[in-house]
Formats: sequence, C-alpha cells, structure tokens
Amino acid sequence: MSKRTAYERSELGHPSTKRAKQIDQDLPFDNLVESLDAQEEKNDVASIVHWFRPKDLRIQDNTGLYHASQLAQSSGKPLICIYLHCPSEESWHGTSPARMDFMIEGLKLMQGELKKLNIPLVFLHSETRKDQVSVIAEFLKENRVSHLFANFEYEVDELRRDIGLLKEVGNDVQVSIYHDQTVIEPGTMTTGAGKPMKVFTPYHHSWLSIVKSEPHLLDPQPSPVQNSSSIAKNLKSLFDSNPPKVAKDKEFSSDEERDRIRKLWPPGHAAGKKRMESFLTQIKNYAATRSNPAANSTSRMSAYFSAGLFSVREALSMVKKYNGGSSDFTENGAKPGVYGWVREIIFRELYRQTLLTTPHTAMNLPQNLKFDFVKWEDDEESWEKWYKGQTGVPFVDAGMRQLNHEAYMHNRLRMNVSSYLYCNLLIDYRRGERYFAETLIDWDLSNNTQGWEPSYTVFNPTSQAERNDPDGEYIRKWVPELKDVQGKAVFAPHERLSKEEFEKLGYPKPHVDWKETKQRAMERFKRDMKDADP
Repeated sequence: MSKRTAYERSELGHPSTKRAKQIDQDLPFDNLVESLDAQEEKNDVASIVHWFRPKDLRIQDNTGLYHASQLAQSSGKPLICIYLHCPSEESWHGTSPARMDFMIEGLKLMQGELKKLNIPLVFLHSETRKDQVSVIAEFLKENRVSHLFANFEYEVDELRRDIGLLKEVGNDVQVSIYHDQTVIEPGTMTTGAGKPMKVFTPYHHSWLSIVKSEPHLLDPQPSPVQNSSSIAKNLKSLFDSNPPKVAKDKEFSSDEERDRIRKLWPPGHAAGKKRMESFLTQIKNYAATRSNPAANSTSRMSAYFSAGLFSVREALSMVKKYNGGSSDFTENGAKPGVYGWVREIIFRELYRQTLLTTPHTAMNLPQNLKFDFVKWEDDEESWEKWYKGQTGVPFVDAGMRQLNHEAYMHNRLRMNVSSYLYCNLLIDYRRGERYFAETLIDWDLSNNTQGWEPSYTVFNPTSQAERNDPDGEYIRKWVPELKDVQGKAVFAPHERLSKEEFEKLGYPKPHVDWKETKQRAMERFKRDMKDADP
C-alpha cells in the first residue's frame, strides 16, 4: 500500500481542550437518543429499509436488521437494504486500502446472501461527507419508505449525521437505531456514584458478573426472513445495484499486494466463522502464548469484528458452547485460555463505552487532555525510520515490517511501536495513530485511539522482546538481516555483537539511545503538563 509520510492539519487537527469539555458535557449520543424518542410512532407501514453501516456488514446476528425483518413480516411489506458509500468519508477517517477492499468484498458476498432471500441490497453513493444525509433522505422518499432501521455508530460525526437525518426526514419516516456492537450497552456500566466506568479492572469484573447472570446477552439474533416472491417482483429494479469501487487513494499499490492481503484475510461471515472455529481448537494455549508474537496464537478475528462481518456476540456464544454451555468466563468458571481471550474482548467493550461517554477521544484528542499540551518533535528522519522499520531496534522494526506486509500487527508489538514513537522519538502520537488507520485491516476508531492514548509508561523493546519473543523467532522472521544472529544478540545486535560482526549484518544501528530518550520524554511530559489547564 502506498505510504504517506506527512499529514495535513485537517487530518491531525482537533478542537481546543475547552471545546472538548463542552462536547463531553453535551453528549452527541444523548442528543440523538432525545431526537429518536421525540418521533411520532407511525402505524402505517409502507416500505422498510435497513441501513448497513461499515461496522455491521453481515446478515447474521444483526440487531437492526432483525427488527427490520420482523416488521416486514408482520406487516407483509417489503424489506430493502442499503449501504452508503462515501469516498470522502473514508479518506477523512483514513481507512486503509486493505480494510476498504475487505469491506467491499464482504459487501458483495452479503449482497448475494440477501438476494437468495429476495431482499435487495442497494448501494448508494455520496461524493462528499456533507451530502450523506440528503442522499439517504432522497432514497427514502423515492421508495416511499415509512420505517428506517440501523445500528448505532458511536463516533461524534456519525452521531451528528444521524441527528441531521432525523431532522431531514421529519415525520415522514420513523427511524429506529439499535445497540449492536457490544454485548452490554455502552454507557450502562456505571460506578457507585452513577458515573460511567472508565477503569478497566472494575469494568472487567462487573462485565463478567453481568454476563454470568444474564447468559441471554450472548444469544445471537436470527437472520432476516425472506421477502415473498410477489413482493420481490415489485423490487426488481433494486436487485442490480453495483457494489462500490474503491477511490484512487484507497487502491492497493499492486495486484501482488491485493492478492497477498486477500489470502491472509478472506472476507465474509463464513470466513470469519471458519477462523473462529479454528481458534477454538487452540484457545487452551492462548493464556500461555498470547503475548508471544511468534506463536501466532491469537484469534485474528479483529478485522471481522471491526467491519462487523462477524459479531462479537456470535463469537462469544461459540466460546460459551466451548465452555460447557456456561457464560461464566471468570477465572474460576473458565479455563485460562477462555478467561484470557474474553478479557481482551472486554477491553473492546470498555473502549466503546469510553468513546460514547468521552466523545472528544474521537476528535484527535487524548483522553487525558493534559497530553495535548506536550510539545512534540518535528523530526522527519526519525519518522521515516519508524514507519519503514529501520530504527535499529529489532522488536520495533519487526512490528512495523509485519504491519506494512500484512496490514496487521500483533498487539504486543502495537504497544511497543507506539511507545517508541511518542516517547523515545517524541513524535506526535497522532501521526502514528493515523498511520495505523491508513495501514491496518482491522482499524477501529475506538480501539485505535485508545490504544494510542499517551501515558508515562515507556516500553523497553529489548526486554519486551526477551520476555515475549524468547527465541527471537518473530524478529528473525520480519528482520531477515538478523536471521543468522545467534542467541540473545538478536534482541540488541549493536550492543551485543562486536563492531565487525554487526557491520556485516547490513542492519542500522539504533537511531536513538533508549535510556536517554526515555529520560527526555519524562522531563518533557512533566514540564509541558505541569501547569496545563485543559
């Protein structure tokens, strides 16, 4: 994929911290819910539409689609599905070529699945972001739609778009939007004081307790019921909708790259299910090996979850079956592998709660607003070495090279490469976050922004590699210059080999001194944040 090395103000820009606090006080989500609740109920049903979003591209276990189908069946009216493609929206978010292709190929498969049910999937196109509402509203009007169904997206722009649509359609269309991305509804997990939980450990314990006592939360929704043949005849013109094409800035750099990524990440619900089934055959080893990137023992379900080709709920229902039919995923109720994997899913749930209740995290601002006052370095040489995997730090370079080749990176490496960029190189974390967005196939705004949340923790990539890649297999795979380096020298070849031995490798020496730059980062953070008043 083509790599950009510079970003514009519009891409990394953000509101002031004062404005961020105002947005957090007047939640866009609450405003949308208020608008939804203010609608008049429409008893006369004409046509029903379900609007697929880029996070729920499946017909299986899709809450909004299920309710749309229920109304269509009870009223004897047609069910129509739509998907809105907006190239400028994808460019705005930085969606990668890999993720864009993954979604479009998944949409093609879904269109075929729906066609077998006599349900058309119509692809709408909005060239600009500001035209999205009018494109949807026009389609609803032309097709005499009385009821529109969808699932919530929790990002600020998407919430405001939905508020705008409600204003646009007025009383002509009743809009229903459902929670579907999480097992437990975001915003409902609260502290004793009634505030949304923000700390993982108490959230984790509460989540496990709720799911244990309410196992029905893991029950997948049924797939839609087919339209009758007579209804389908009247929808004939809607069945020939052409799937969207990727914009120029979302094209793969070559056919070889496209084929390689597609082989690694086959699209569609069936592929996601096959991958989940395969993971369950080795989940027993997950707790012991999950942090070892060479073991490759993670589920690699993240791409399917982020685009919604496979739901977290369905995945957990499969884990529940593996767990003897029990939804007790606590340490005492489940094997270590199950407990460990579910714990990672719960992070994903908390990230969505944080996104909903602290919306400024979707606006290029850190959750801890004081970090917005840090003065970052304008260091293009360091930036280029980082994104190319040429820092001279094997664990960091291995991670970046995996990312650039697979559109994916093991989570242990995500933590290490991000820490190295904004701590040791003192480069604005937002540049790294954007690079991830434009490269990862599993990019997800809430996971990505909160995974990049700056902190005082500075990972030591050498000790991290020794602990998590003890045999150096991961490093040797992705940094072939070091494939013949023996023993622990592979973790820090410049320091552990003779000058003559090192120079023969053709591998760069460390770009910066880790200890010195850690100290520099601590001093910079303390200095710039000391008197910060967000």
